[in-house]
Amino acid sequence: MNNEPENLLSAIDHARSGISQARETFTPQLAPREVGTIISIATGIAKVSGLPSVGFEELLEFPGGVSGIAFNVDENEIGVVLLGEYWHLQAGDEVERTGRVMDVAVGEELLGRIIDPLGRPLDGNGTIPSKKRLPIERPATPIMDRAPVTVPLQSGLKVIDALIPIGRGQRELILGDRQTGKTTIAIDTILNQRDKNVLCVYCAIGQRASAVAKAVATLQENGALAYTIVIVTEGNDPPGLAYIAPYAATSIAEHFMEQGRDVLIVYDDLTHHARAYRELSLLLRRPPGREAFPGDIFYIHSRLLERATHLCTELGGGSLTALPIIETEAQNISAYIPTNLISITDGQIYLSPSLFELGVLPAVDVGKSVSRVGGKAQRAAYRVVAGDLKLAYAQFEELETFARFGARLDEDTRKIIEHGQRIRACLKQAEFSPVSVPEQIAVLLALTSKLFDSVPIEKMTEAESAVHDAAKNIPKDVCARFDIAEKLSDEDRAMIIKIASNALTPFQTKTAPELKDAADNNPKAATAEHP
Repeated sequence: MNNEPENLLSAIDHARSGISQARETFTPQLAPREVGTIISIATGIAKVSGLPSVGFEELLEFPGGVSGIAFNVDENEIGVVLLGEYWHLQAGDEVERTGRVMDVAVGEELLGRIIDPLGRPLDGNGTIPSKKRLPIERPATPIMDRAPVTVPLQSGLKVIDALIPIGRGQRELILGDRQTGKTTIAIDTILNQRDKNVLCVYCAIGQRASAVAKAVATLQENGALAYTIVIVTEGNDPPGLAYIAPYAATSIAEHFMEQGRDVLIVYDDLTHHARAYRELSLLLRRPPGREAFPGDIFYIHSRLLERATHLCTELGGGSLTALPIIETEAQNISAYIPTNLISITDGQIYLSPSLFELGVLPAVDVGKSVSRVGGKAQRAAYRVVAGDLKLAYAQFEELETFARFGARLDEDTRKIIEHGQRIRACLKQAEFSPVSVPEQIAVLLALTSKLFDSVPIEKMTEAESAVHDAAKNIPKDVCARFDIAEKLSDEDRAMIIKIASNALTPFQTKTAPELKDAADNNPKAATAEHP
């Protein structure tokens, strides 16, 4: 009889334990669902009713696995941007809330893959096992968590690395008319990141399938696809995919940046992105503004490009460098979208159709191009070597215009024009052939020392190739100093000038004692530093 209370308590504890265990393992068979109805379908958008609790930019599920983003949240209906093949949808179909925003798979598994903005593979290499996902829209890094841009991102293009340097964490706009080589500059920059511990993300927005295939083939042939992720939307894809593409690509890049790695992202191009957003806005009956673009067109690009930055050391020191591309019409850089992007970015590389037609490739207009980070993102060796190259080139372009009228030129003017012609010839470069830093330093130092001035203009290509080959003889310890913030010593400059001078001797048609003096006795003569 005395053991009955104890047995009863034991039975109660056992039952309580069983109930707790059952509660933990219980999976409800019926989850609460909030379902709405499609009112109407248009090109890339849908009008939905019956979802009173939906949030702005919430992801909605449509029949057939189609997703959509809630864009217009009005009292009686919701304007939804569709993200897939929506041809089978019709009025009356059910729409269900997901309770989450649009996200994308991130991680090492994406390297070397070609995907769409939803993370679906397009390369036929099977599914991508994603372990982590990030929202495509994320707040930009706060100012206090950013570090100055001081480390250069070498493009492998002499005209950019010497005159318009790009730093890791910078946003440099590439703009120009159609077919002037904008994508080529971006692809060249990606190719030059090989073995430099920089990951790349190439985002093709609304491009022709043939153009994307050509870019991917170039990356593959040059071994760049191994460290590159390609996000693709084609011209016939729904405008919603083109709209979310750069945001998804940026989240993928940010994942690596937050791990302390350096990342380069190319948006090719934001003109198509702006047009896709304009199409969606007009279909959703948002009021048009200048050139029929909605009033928030500036905001969609500013919040995208503000995510490019260089993180402080406490957050790993990673960087995200952005190269947005914009297409101009009839060289009109004062149009709405180009001026928006110019004001958002840290400089621009302008490609001139006139130079392109003359065969000056890459067709970079040095006068209209600028890097607002400037020499801070340039190696000290470049700042000394490039010297007053940009000023000399600008003087040449001014005088060249007058020389075309057949006016008689004095000796000083003739020398400026001849030197400028050599500068232009040296800044030419074949596509998909990046030039290493030692080769660039040797060519630029020979150029500023006027060693090329005695080489006939028709032999400049061969002479430059000879300097490239000779640059391989520069001692490794000197090449190592190119990669650090250390200026070249007088002895280093004299040695490089002598190597270049010996390489150019077979091409020179006249003796130039002053050049020999510059090489042997006065290496500072042509190495004026930027102010």
